Amino acid sequence: MRVLLKEILSAFPGIDITKEQQGISVSGQGDLPSWFEATDLASASIASAGLMLSRFAEPFSTQTQMKDELIQVDRRLASFWFGMTLRPTGWELPPAWDPIAGDYRTKEGWIRLHTNAPLHRIAALSVLGQHNDRAALEPIVAKWEANDLEAAIVNANGCAATMRDLASWARHPQGLAVSQEPLIIWKDHGEAERQPHNIDPKRPLSGIKILDLTRVLAGPVAGRFLAAYGADVLRIDPPVWEEAGIIPEVTLGKRCAGLNLKETEDRLIFETLLADADVLLHGYRPEALINLGYDRKTLRKINPGIVDVSLNAYGWSGPWSNRRGFDSLVQMSSGIAEYGMHKSNADKPVPLPVQALDHAAGYLLASAVLHALKENQTSGKVFSAQLSLARVAHLLSQTKRSTLSEGLSAETRTDIASKIEETSWGPALRVKFPLTIKGVPSAWDYPASTLRSSPPIWMG
Repeated sequence: MRVLLKEILSAFPGIDITKEQQGISVSGQGDLPSWFEATDLASASIASAGLMLSRFAEPFSTQTQMKDELIQVDRRLASFWFGMTLRPTGWELPPAWDPIAGDYRTKEGWIRLHTNAPLHRIAALSVLGQHNDRAALEPIVAKWEANDLEAAIVNANGCAATMRDLASWARHPQGLAVSQEPLIIWKDHGEAERQPHNIDPKRPLSGIKILDLTRVLAGPVAGRFLAAYGADVLRIDPPVWEEAGIIPEVTLGKRCAGLNLKETEDRLIFETLLADADVLLHGYRPEALINLGYDRKTLRKINPGIVDVSLNAYGWSGPWSNRRGFDSLVQMSSGIAEYGMHKSNADKPVPLPVQALDHAAGYLLASAVLHALKENQTSGKVFSAQLSLARVAHLLSQTKRSTLSEGLSAETRTDIASKIEETSWGPALRVKFPLTIKGVPSAWDYPASTLRSSPPIWMG
């Protein structure tokens, strides 16, 4: 864990890595069953977010001045938090995957189709024909060359990824581009008038307004973490977007509103929210906000002091920088799934046991938000940060194992928190939070809720 943590902390300018690591301790036993150090990545990324939170609160809390074991991460619970933490009581979560999503054998090798979003499903079927199940699709996909099908679906505005090995990805133009990017791309936008923020040591992010335009996992994980320490996280979704299998997991602590940024009235509401926000968190592809009329110049005209933290799938340079993507696709492209298949002597792709790229990126996004807020509070400077799933995959790929980790022992009642969460779908329990910060408890003000269930307004 320490090796990965050092790599992560080196992405934050001005951090004394040796000093800060001394305040972090790790407990718990076991590892996710993986051919990569997935649990180390979980522990290190969560520790990073905890460290950045403690640094943000530090000048205002005598308790956080005590550096000995300031931050504790339970690696077993961290592993669980890289999966699904919600345990419904008397109801069931919707399926996480569309029926035709998944891995398919082609003429040579494998390809993964990602069809959870209706528009992505339509795009894939526009290439492959109208089929409703995998059994009908498999013989169709088997007639294609993997790279040709990948290109055809991507050109149709869909999402697909050919399985490549680590060496092939390292030689690929996009793999080369990603390997040369820093883990976090920082940009200094100069100084702006600082907004006064009186920090409550027990709720250090209380009063911080985060406009959350992210979906699926990474960005929502970041918002969920920031909400645990008091941030007002307002998630905005377009009118028809749904993620049925994920929403109960990731909307904890947030309010969820809806706006159509193609409608004049809703754009005015969005711009009013943006003008009052401290942070803009988004996962749009590089050109998406520009196409909506919100390039960086426009965003900073509306709010010169906004902390802009963003994520994309395949990196911010190279020929695929504007390509749609998700964790499971990046695992296929980057060689992670092929390495698992090779080491397992399997006859199909063996991805990570969890969506580790998404979750790790989520905690790194939260870390970047907190680091930028800290810099703004102390120097008045305004920073933006860019991260990508592919760069997180590059980090994890350096930790490949020669033997498979044994895995975690079965979940027990002691792994589960006692508080009932009254979600929009029914009561539920959650796995205990893996992070402990001295003097700074975690707590969420809102249970998980459905999309577009709150008005688009700030609370304070």
